Amino acid sequence: MNPTEDLKAVFHKAIEAVDPYALMTRSIRREQNVLVIECEGKRLVEDLSRYKTILVLGVGKASARMARAMEEILGETLFRGVVVTKYGNTEGLNKIRVLEAGHPIPDENSLEGARVLAALASEANSATLIFNLISGGGSALLTLPRDGISLKDKQATTKILLESGAAIAEINCIRKHISNIKGGNFAKMAYPARMISLILSDVVGDRLETIASGMTAPDPTTYSQAHDILTKYHIVDKVPATVKRTIESGMKGLIPETPKISDPAFENIENILIGNNLLACRAAKAYGEKLGYNAKILTTTLTGEARETARYFSSLARDIDSGRSDFARPALLIAGGETTVTIHHSGKGGRNQEMALAFACDLIESHPEFTNIFFLSAGSDGIDGPTDAAGAFVNHDLKEKVDKLRLKPHKYLENHDSYAFFEATGHLFMTGPTNTNVCDIQLLIVT
Repeated sequence: MNPTEDLKAVFHKAIEAVDPYALMTRSIRREQNVLVIECEGKRLVEDLSRYKTILVLGVGKASARMARAMEEILGETLFRGVVVTKYGNTEGLNKIRVLEAGHPIPDENSLEGARVLAALASEANSATLIFNLISGGGSALLTLPRDGISLKDKQATTKILLESGAAIAEINCIRKHISNIKGGNFAKMAYPARMISLILSDVVGDRLETIASGMTAPDPTTYSQAHDILTKYHIVDKVPATVKRTIESGMKGLIPETPKISDPAFENIENILIGNNLLACRAAKAYGEKLGYNAKILTTTLTGEARETARYFSSLARDIDSGRSDFARPALLIAGGETTVTIHHSGKGGRNQEMALAFACDLIESHPEFTNIFFLSAGSDGIDGPTDAAGAFVNHDLKEKVDKLRLKPHKYLENHDSYAFFEATGHLFMTGPTNTNVCDIQLLIVT
C-alpha cells in the first residue's frame, strides 16, 4: 500500500464514475425516432417525430461534456444548440455552440450566455423539444439580472454572499430573486415547448430547486426568505442598493414572485437527475476495497464550516489510530458534500484547502506523530475556490515540511491562506478541470 497515492487514485476513480459523457450515454439511447431515458428507476420514452425542432441548451461546468453525448445520441435530428460552461471546460462539438463564462463570479460572458439561451427558449413553441443540460456552476455562469440591477451589482452581491458563510441553498435563494432566468423563470421562457432537463447535481440533498438555482424547477422560496437570509448573515446593508430595493419590492408584492409549482410552465417539464455525489462515493468505496482497505461511506451530505468539519475528521483519525474506534485498519473513510467558509481575511484558498489545513493544524497540535494518517479533501470539478488546485492532502511528510520551513499553520488558517501553505509544503492536489461537478469528496486513510 502507498496511502498517499491511493488517496489520489481513489479520488480519480470517484470522478470517473460521474463522468458526464458516460452518465449520459449509459442512461439515454435512441431507437430510430424514439428516445429512451432510464435513470435511477425512472423511465421516459419520447417520440422525436412529434417535434419540428429539437434543441440542446444548457449551463454548468459539465454542460459541454453532456452536450457531446447529446450530439452523438440525437445525430441528424438535432437542429442546433448552445451551452454555457466555465472557461477551460470545453469539448469539440459540431452542432452545439459552446460559450465560456466566469465562475464563481459572473462576467460579461455570463450575461451574454444568458441572453442567448433566453432568446432561443423564448422562440420555442409547442412543436419544439428542448433538452436542457444542467450542472453545477450554472448560477454564476448564467446571469440575467432583474431590471435595475447591473452586472456590477450582481458581481458584488455574489462576492458578498460567497464570503458570508451562507450555504449554497441560501445563496441561490438570493440569486433566484434578483434574476430573470433562475428560479423556474427559464421554464416560463420556454413554455409551451416540451423541455427535458438532464441534471448533474452538485448540491447536498440533490434539491432540484437549488441546482444551478433551479432554472426549470418550481421555486418554493420567497422574497421574504431572501431578505431573512441577508439579515441572518448581517449583509442586508452591504449588498448593492438595487439588490436590497428589488428584494424589498418583492416582499411588498410590487414584483412578481418566482414561479411556483402551480404555474402552467411546469406542465411540459421533465427534470431528470442523472448523477450525484452518492455515485462518486460508491465508486470510491468499491475501488478502496479493491486496494485492500476497509472502506466505509460516512455521509454524502456533509455541510458546515470547513474548519469545524476538519476537527471531526481529525478526532476520528486519532480514535482509529489509537484503537479507540470500531473501524478496522487499514481504514478508508469517505465523505461527500459541500462545506462553507466564512471569510474574515483576504488569503487565497478554497473550502477544501481550508479543511485540509484545519485538519493538519488539529493533528499537529494533538497528535504530532501521525505517521499512519492520510487525508484528502478536493472538489470534484478539479477547482477549489478561486484557485487552480482541486484541494490539498495531509500525510506524515507534512509535519517535517512544517518544521523544516518553520511554518506556522495556524497563522495561515487564520488568514484563510491555505493555498500558500500547501504550495510551500508541496501538498496541493492538482487535477485540472474534470468537466464534471458533484460537490466535494473527503478521503481519510488510517493504516
